[in-house]
Amino acid sequence: MSAAVDHRGRARVAVTGLGVKTPAGCDVDSFWSALTAGVSAAAPLTLLDTADLAVKFGCEVRDFDVTAYVPPKDARRLDRSSQLGVAAAADALADAGDLATDPARCGVVMGGGVGGLTTLEEQVIIRHDKGSTRVSPLLVPMMMVNATAGNIAMRFGWTGPNLCVATACAASANAIGEAARMIRYGEADVVLAGGAECSITPTAMGAFARMTALSTRNDDPLRASRPFDADRDGFVMGEGAAALVLESWDHAVARGARIYGEIVGYGRNSDAYHITAPSPGGEGAAACMQLALDDAGLAPSDIAHINAHGTSTPLNDAAEAEAVRKVFGDTSPPTTSTKGVTGHLIGAAGATEAVACLIAMAEGLVPPTANFEQLGDDIHLDIVAGKPRAVAAGPALSNSFGFGGHNASLIIAPAS
Repeated sequence: MSAAVDHRGRARVAVTGLGVKTPAGCDVDSFWSALTAGVSAAAPLTLLDTADLAVKFGCEVRDFDVTAYVPPKDARRLDRSSQLGVAAAADALADAGDLATDPARCGVVMGGGVGGLTTLEEQVIIRHDKGSTRVSPLLVPMMMVNATAGNIAMRFGWTGPNLCVATACAASANAIGEAARMIRYGEADVVLAGGAECSITPTAMGAFARMTALSTRNDDPLRASRPFDADRDGFVMGEGAAALVLESWDHAVARGARIYGEIVGYGRNSDAYHITAPSPGGEGAAACMQLALDDAGLAPSDIAHINAHGTSTPLNDAAEAEAVRKVFGDTSPPTTSTKGVTGHLIGAAGATEAVACLIAMAEGLVPPTANFEQLGDDIHLDIVAGKPRAVAAGPALSNSFGFGGHNASLIIAPAS
């Protein structure tokens, strides 16, 4: 492989900037410290009145001041999901340094599951109580799921490709994969990719609880998100955003950028089975992981660790574990789920976990899966638990799977 192209002769894709706004920290250093400490960020909710909710806790982004990024007047025109996304993007761009690039060669791909749900719910109540003439004219630009991508492009003046990916919990992993493809095929020199989500709203919390998707440990939030554990009972709702600056390898080298790592493989497919349940035996997820390996030109034995989708739901964790066994055999790479700490950030999950993979590779440490105590009978994985585990430098696989049967797998390699 040459310095600038991959094994298929495509432009290599470097990661040169990172930004996070998560329940585990609003900068990369604090985020990583929280992951390695392995303590859940779940706590009683403060963003809304939980009196009539069956589930009263979640993983909120705390100590976030959007006015550090956006003037107060402009901030009021952004749903919280876009506020988090714009802030994460700003941090990633600041981290990347001077890109020295034509704005027409700079793109944005952001993922999201539900868009500005907070704004939508508030305005539905206003319409019900006061009539349609009182509905805000800002409702549509604040609620649309592509608002985050559009606002980022406007804020930084980037006029290249601009997309929104709405594949539920796979959205921001898909966003990174699609952004990498833009660079591979010469459509852009730089693409900011990631996701943003705020699904901690009364209706969303009620709906997910009615689906029995959420953990109900109201008396013990800290121990509620427990991926792959025998005693798992559902996921913990989270919110947040993460953004990565991707650029062609030669562009990054030419400007002397710090390179965190490289996007070397991307797989995406569909279960085509059920709107919320994974395909039996994790067939779709296994095929997706294999697509990513094929794209990277790697064998399963090349993978140093897996950051699993690992939601902490009984059905999904079992399906993913079986999928990993189909691809990797009975001896899996060391596997973690950082959702034990962050909860499930829905459309922002994949990007957050990609950041975790990059830092894990740089540090040579895989963070533990918070609250994992006992392997479930249906789980046959080497779960990293208790404390971080040292691993040899090597590519990481990050999985994201979403309602609708959307699957996305990324393979991220150390800079070399």
